[in-house]
Amino acid sequence: MSTRPDRQRRRLLQAGGVVLLLGAREIAYGAEILAVRVWPAKDYTRVTLESNEPIRARHILIADPPRLAVDITGLELQPALRELVAKVKADDPNIAGIRVGQNAPGVVRLVIDLKQAVAPQVFSLKPVEPYQHRLVMDLYPTVAQDPLEALIAEKLQARGRTESMATEPPADPLGELMAEQARRSAQTQPQGAAGNKTDRLIIVALDPGHGGEDPGAIGPGGTREKDVVLQVAQLLRERINARPNMRAYLTRDGDFFVPLHVRVQKARRVQADLFISIHADAFFTPRPQGASVFVLSERGATSNAARWLADKENAADGVGGVNIPVRDNAVRQALLDMSTTAQINDSLQLGGAMLGEIGRVGKLHKLRVEQAGFAVLKAPDIPSVLVETAFISNPDEEIRLRNPAFQTQLADALMRGIERYFARNPPLARNRPM
Repeated sequence: MSTRPDRQRRRLLQAGGVVLLLGAREIAYGAEILAVRVWPAKDYTRVTLESNEPIRARHILIADPPRLAVDITGLELQPALRELVAKVKADDPNIAGIRVGQNAPGVVRLVIDLKQAVAPQVFSLKPVEPYQHRLVMDLYPTVAQDPLEALIAEKLQARGRTESMATEPPADPLGELMAEQARRSAQTQPQGAAGNKTDRLIIVALDPGHGGEDPGAIGPGGTREKDVVLQVAQLLRERINARPNMRAYLTRDGDFFVPLHVRVQKARRVQADLFISIHADAFFTPRPQGASVFVLSERGATSNAARWLADKENAADGVGGVNIPVRDNAVRQALLDMSTTAQINDSLQLGGAMLGEIGRVGKLHKLRVEQAGFAVLKAPDIPSVLVETAFISNPDEEIRLRNPAFQTQLADALMRGIERYFARNPPLARNRPM
C-alpha cells in the first residue's frame, strides 16, 4: 500500500505531462494575475506573480530531473500565465523552462525545470507601491561561486593577457591564486616621502542602487534609476579595472534585486577596501537639482532632508521584496555589526574627495557631505559612501543622466575621488573576517 508521501510524489511527477492549454472558454475564478516577471541572474533567479488578491503556495523539489513543483491555491488557469512560460530566457543560469497547468479547482501548478540544483525560497508579499499582492519564488544555486576567488581569478586572467604570449602559464594556478591572496595581506612597506604603499590587490565594491522588482525613482520621461546607476557603475568598473593593482566588484551586474543587508555582506565577503553606493535622487517637485554624497551617522541625521532620504532608501527592501524571516535574521545580526567611529571618519574623507570631484562636472545639491542612518552603509570595517549623482525627477538632469557623455564624466569624477582618497589614505594591509 502506498504511503502518503509516495502518492504526493507520484502526483508531482505526473506534472511533467501537464501542458499549457488556454482558450476563450477558460474563465479565471478567484485571484486575477496582473503581471508575471522573471529576473535571471548568476546570484539567483526570481519568478514573481502579481495578483489582485492574496495567493498561497506549497512547493517540493524533485531531484531527477531537477525541477521545482509549486501548487498555487486561490488561482485558476488564465491567459496571463501564458506570458510566464514565454519570459524564460535561454541564458537563464537556473531555469530551463516553466510549465503551467490546472491541477485542481482553485489550484494551479507551476513546474519549473531547473538547470542546476537550487535552494528555493517561496514567499508572499503584501501590497506596497507600486505593486499589489506578490508571490515570489527565489531560486538560489546550492553551490554558489566564491566572489573573492572569482574576483582574484579574473584579475589573474587580465594580468596574463597583458604579459607576453610566449610566457608559460603557471604550473600551479591554485598556488598562484593563493599567492595573490597572500599579497592582499602583505605588510605595508614605507616608501620615503611618498608615504606608505602596498602592492596588494585593492578591491572597490560598487553598489548600483535598486534593481529587479525595485526600479528606484522614475523620471518624468520614464527613465528608471536602476538602469542609469548600473550604467554609471559599469563605466566606473572599467576605470578601476584598468589600474594595475585595483579591481571593482559590483553588488549587482544586471537587472535583479539585492536586499540592503546582502549588499553589505557582499562587500565584506570580498574584503572590499571601499564601498560606493550609486543612486539618482528624486523629489516631489521637479525643481531640486545637483549631486550629493552621504555617509553613515552615529548620532542621527545632519539634516531633515538627509533623514528623509535615508528613510526612502531604506524602504527599498519592501519594494524589491525580501523574505521576512530571512530579513529579520539578518537585521538581528546587523545589530552586532555597529559601524565604528574610525569607519565613519574614513567615510567622511572619501565622501569629501568624491564631492569635490563631482562638483567639477555638475552642480552640487549639498556643498558638504551629509550623514544619516543608511542601512547600506553599515559595514563596520569598510569606508562607505552613498552618491546621489543627480535628481532624476528634474527633467533637465534626467536627460543628462541618460546621456552617455555625462555618465562618462560622472565615472571619471568618481574615479578621481577614489584616487584622491587613496593618495591621502594608502590602503593598509589587514586581515578582516569574511
